[in-house]
Amino acid sequence: MPLTLSLPDAAATARLAALLAPRARPGDAVLLDGPLGAGKSAFARAFLRTLAGDPALEVPSPSFTLVQSYDLPNGLEAHHFDLYRLDGPTDLRELGWDEARRGLVLVEWPDRLGPLAPEGALHLRLAHGEKEDSRIATLDGWPGRLHGLAG
Repeated sequence: MPLTLSLPDAAATARLAALLAPRARPGDAVLLDGPLGAGKSAFARAFLRTLAGDPALEVPSPSFTLVQSYDLPNGLEAHHFDLYRLDGPTDLRELGWDEARRGLVLVEWPDRLGPLAPEGALHLRLAHGEKEDSRIATLDGWPGRLHGLAG
């Protein structure tokens, strides 16, 4: 059952990412959906910085490179994909999708994955809230791992 959270500001979005990151496992996928400017890249940045244990980790948006890869502690690899400029899943293999799936993937614009969308992924939809920096986050997936986020 989806979980909906009100995030009053950008710091709350970063806190949500910091709470979710330790729940991630190799082979997981986090599918980040929402309109332009909803905070998908900001969420991914906070998520990756938490996993790295480095709040200053440089996490550029993969808008132009399409994918950024990170070697994280404990041998975890993470790959941050931005598929906005893709028409569909055809080009994913050239981006190293199959290899990336052995690690953790964060995917912005997951609708471009088509049939390659991973089963068991965490779906996170970010929508603009009533105030400029507020967001509404809807999470679905990762059964048993979202406990405690709502309170």
